Amino acid sequence: MEEQMNTKAPELRVERWIDANGNELTQPIRLSDYHDKYKIIYCFQHWCPGCHSVGLPSLKKLVDAFEGNEKVVFLAVQTVFEGSQANTYDKILETQKKYELKIPFGHDPGNGRSTIMEDFQTGGTPWYIVIDKADNVVFADFHINVDGAIGYLTESIK
Repeated sequence: MEEQMNTKAPELRVERWIDANGNELTQPIRLSDYHDKYKIIYCFQHWCPGCHSVGLPSLKKLVDAFEGNEKVVFLAVQTVFEGSQANTYDKILETQKKYELKIPFGHDPGNGRSTIMEDFQTGGTPWYIVIDKADNVVFADFHINVDGAIGYLTESIK
């Protein structure tokens, strides 16, 4: 994984979250909660075939590779930009359980375009955003080279 950019990450505006165990959070997650950590945000839609065939299995491999490592934080966010009737809040728990992902999931319905899509200029789903410990966006794209990302993060957190 090569660094593609070096811009400060905007703060998240996602208001509805579940924790790693599927419980609804009373306060939204903010990137500032994880300063001095690497943050990987996976953007998906429940009805997105590519999210299920490639994106979520790749996320699972990444999460498993860094299980127990407190220097890397993973967040999954359903970034709704179409199909709001199918990509509902209740689908984040369903997705979390299906892939056995013990990470927080957020629901970002926006108003026809999710706040993450606006703030991070994403191109759709699946989409990965990697933010370094200094809160710079260092990668943002549809596809991530999982092994390359594991190598990059492993080296970066030493």
